[in-house]
Amino acid sequence: MEPVSPAVITEERSDVLAALTRRDVDRAYRLAWAILGNEEEAQDATQDALTTAWQRRGSLRDQDRLEAWLGRILINKCRDRLRSRDRGRNRVRSLELVVLPSVSDGSQSTVDRDELDRALDSLSPDQRIVVVLRFWADLTVDAIADRLGVPSGTVKSRLHHSLNTLRSTLEDPR
Repeated sequence: MEPVSPAVITEERSDVLAALTRRDVDRAYRLAWAILGNEEEAQDATQDALTTAWQRRGSLRDQDRLEAWLGRILINKCRDRLRSRDRGRNRVRSLELVVLPSVSDGSQSTVDRDELDRALDSLSPDQRIVVVLRFWADLTVDAIADRLGVPSGTVKSRLHHSLNTLRSTLEDPR
């Protein structure tokens, strides 16, 4: 059997990555939005992640791990954005994502969403990421650990502390 040239391997990886981005760019954006809570930041983080994945496509060792590899890049981009935020400023929400209360729709859902947003803002970037991956993306603890490159015990600990923080924040009647 003849050895495969590095150029052929890189070309195959490029094809797989191009197919994944066509299929899953919307899902990646939605995950970024769930983590960041901001449309523009989610678009930027998704674009940055796809660009980085393309630039580093030669480092992908196992094509079966492509989704987890790209997910880790996206999560790292989101974490960087969360860490760079000024904690004191209000987050800007897209008008199309804000539901203005009316007499018929019951404004309680808007109040509940605002309280949840405030509670999520009380979390550290790493805590927010594990909460979103567990309860929004519905990943298992092991899958989250794989995406983040940390032990399962670390994910469990972050989830435990995150849920305690969320609970106390939601119970605070501010």
